[in-house]
Amino acid sequence: MSDARMPTIYLPHGGGPCFFMEWTMGPRDTWERMAAWLRALPEGLPRAPEALLVISAHWEEARPTVTTAAAPPLYFDYYGFPPHTYQLTWPAPGSPALAERVRGLLGAAGIEASADAERGYDHGVFVPLKLSFPRADVPTVALSLRRGLDPAEHLAIGRVLVPLRDEGVLIVGSGMSYHNMRRFMSPAAAEPSRRFDDWLAETVALPEAERSERLARWSAAPEARECHPREEHLLPLMVAAGAAGADAGASVFRDEVMGATVSAVRFG
Repeated sequence: MSDARMPTIYLPHGGGPCFFMEWTMGPRDTWERMAAWLRALPEGLPRAPEALLVISAHWEEARPTVTTAAAPPLYFDYYGFPPHTYQLTWPAPGSPALAERVRGLLGAAGIEASADAERGYDHGVFVPLKLSFPRADVPTVALSLRRGLDPAEHLAIGRVLVPLRDEGVLIVGSGMSYHNMRRFMSPAAAEPSRRFDDWLAETVALPEAERSERLARWSAAPEARECHPREEHLLPLMVAAGAAGADAGASVFRDEVMGATVSAVRFG
């Protein structure tokens, strides 16, 4: 294993374009701590990444699919926000070569994958990474979730991607560790989110086999379905955890946002 092997990251991507607008649905500083953590993310990397592979909670396909455009547009897949948030830019180049490498790794493991030459970067990609990589100069490929949202399948997808880390690729799972839209800004979110987040922090720090077993059974965790009525915002963690291999995980950011505990995880 190279000393310059990239870690894998599971990060919270906020709510819509929250970092680039005046927030009116609660305290004005609601997203400031998360934004500061995202801005500082590159400082903790062993070296500048050669490329980014981002698994977004906002893209699901029948089989894993990668973006292959050389210059992907932005996909403004949020609604009801100020007009200027639909004029944001983040012109990071794509990487057809990385997309093909991902498909090759998956195919060699018997996981059929597809390519999408039209899809742009959704807000699970460009909103957090506009903070972390504001120069938009790192080639970026998005990888979809697989419909059905089977956690074991996504752990397996991640395991196939381990070699990319020694090739300078930063693998990023973009979601939210708490995602019950009906409970945000409600006292009902506080205790369930804290209990689930405690379980998550404990789980990611376990040895690989035990960690994978618990993540595959995540719905048995305390308050699991209260925190994730639908698990698409948790599944990017499974890919990041699978790609971690034997590397330990740790909760590296934790905050209370709109009444709920949310966190980020780093492996390696």
